[in-house]
Amino acid sequence: MNWRAISRNVGYALLVSALFMFLSVLVSFANGNDSACAALIISFTITFIVGVFPFIFVRKTSAITLKEGYLIITLSWLLSFVFGMLPYALWGGPFSLSNAWFESVSGFTTTGATILENVEALPNSLLFWRASTHFIGGLGVVVFLLLIIPGSSPIRMRLTNMELSSLSKGAYSGRTNKAVYIFAYVYLGIGAAAFISYLLAGMSPLDAVCHAMSVCATGGFSSRNLSIAAFDSTLIEGITIVFMYLSSIHFGIIYLCVVNRSVRPLKNPILSFYTLSLLVFALLTGFSLRVSGVEQSLGRALWEGAFQTVSIASTTGFAITDNASWPLSSNLLLMFMAVMCGCAGSTSGGVKADRVLVLLKSAGRQIGRILHPSSVNEVRLGKRVIREEEVNPQILYIAIYCVILAVSVLLALIFKVNDHSAFAASVSSLGNVGPAIRELGFMGNFNSLPSAAKFLFSVDMFLGRIEIYPMLAVIAMIFDGHRRR
Repeated sequence: MNWRAISRNVGYALLVSALFMFLSVLVSFANGNDSACAALIISFTITFIVGVFPFIFVRKTSAITLKEGYLIITLSWLLSFVFGMLPYALWGGPFSLSNAWFESVSGFTTTGATILENVEALPNSLLFWRASTHFIGGLGVVVFLLLIIPGSSPIRMRLTNMELSSLSKGAYSGRTNKAVYIFAYVYLGIGAAAFISYLLAGMSPLDAVCHAMSVCATGGFSSRNLSIAAFDSTLIEGITIVFMYLSSIHFGIIYLCVVNRSVRPLKNPILSFYTLSLLVFALLTGFSLRVSGVEQSLGRALWEGAFQTVSIASTTGFAITDNASWPLSSNLLLMFMAVMCGCAGSTSGGVKADRVLVLLKSAGRQIGRILHPSSVNEVRLGKRVIREEEVNPQILYIAIYCVILAVSVLLALIFKVNDHSAFAASVSSLGNVGPAIRELGFMGNFNSLPSAAKFLFSVDMFLGRIEIYPMLAVIAMIFDGHRRR
């Protein structure tokens, strides 16, 4: 195992976190050295020293193996979680070690679940750091690393192929080698546009930057206790819907639309399926709220249904209402979207609309074979025929996802989480959605859960963010190493 290459590349990831900790220190200075200043300075110093250490004492190396690449990805994420919890743990308050770990993992994985009961009690610098973890995690600690490594480096090429799943490469239309840059351009563009839009809509600079970093990462950490509802602005709510949607569709499609100045890339079967799903579930949720009497106005019910459906499907988790009092039917509709979520090639989590569409088409093909055994049945996405070897890994992924979800629910019950919370929190955590239902809903938090359950759900968040396969590969490597011994 080439630990030199591993340590140097993991060091890059830690230096990214150190950079944003330093920016948080500057925010603290701008606010008169608020109460998190010392915690952030100490955290920055420790993270920077550990991150820069390999560049001083370890010689540069160029080649890595497949196993080393997976270790770089896994360790980059895990160490980001560990060092990312330092500002919380050192600041104190509600942040015990388990709570600081949970908040850090939730931030970097862009889940947005929180243990905080009073977000506004945090100093501005810590609010900025909290939103920064979303921004880093949305782009990806490994993608930040790839942006630094020279384009001709064999390390960069190998990590690119591992970090971007085959699902996410389809809409780059021959630009796969530039996929990392395209993803970064669109991501930063959405973040900048969201920041300007929020400022013009009346948010303060701090609120605007925190919500912009959250929405482009489809994270959901807000600087306000009531999330988007705190601003009581239909304009801000509308802006948020637009950017949540944009952040949950394939960034390659957005890039091609802008570069080619054409809407033709929008004629994508997966995008059409995802958009239609949003419309159907938003209408169903809205009508459910109206029929159940939660909202007396049909217009308001449809608006809340649309906002919360896009919020859950995009895995952002912002809120304009509390779903604790919603009927079971409305919450179940949201939970279904929390499993499917957005498109591959975006910052959203979940199974992905791409895989769900492939599954539905595969089921249709199988039914066609039963009814017409001699006919030729193919899985098509638009004009493209999906080969069997491309279909099987996606269906297998859904199966593994469901097994992990079932195991998570079972363990949550063992850890004395109540029935509905065990299921909803597992779905929400594995899908990187954030809020769930009832006490864990849009206006709730995870603080009351046992520490073991918080750790369990943080593992779910991590598996959902790296899309399971890299972690399974690392586990297989560990067992393989033991067998050879």
